[in-house]
Amino acid sequence: QVQLVESGGGLVQPGGSLRLACVASGILFSNVDMAWYRQAPGNERELVARVRRDRTTVYADSVKGRFTVSRDNYEKAVYLEIGSLKPEDTAVYYCNAFSAVTRREYWGQGTQVTVSS
Repeated sequence: QVQLVESGGGLVQPGGSLRLACVASGILFSNVDMAWYRQAPGNERELVARVRRDRTTVYADSVKGRFTVSRDNYEKAVYLEIGSLKPEDTAVYYCNAFSAVTRREYWGQGTQVTVSS
């Protein structure tokens, strides 16, 4: 059974930073693309950042230069360093795994990030 467990969310002031982590189990981690999505109240879920199996990365325009995604295949983990936070970054952040071989994707339960003074 595949599980993705996120951690690291919380309440932070504007301009602050957080480090989100997602640990995977039940999956051949090195064979999947990993990504972070977010969903704010009333909005659709959107891609924030992706790190592929070959470690190439993709970022949403709204987070370029502020967020950094990375992966550790040994730890089966993906990380999202989020900095210079703005109130509009407030959302539930979800970890996602996608297998190009099986065409299956998996989701974590989400971690809340709230940016407020």
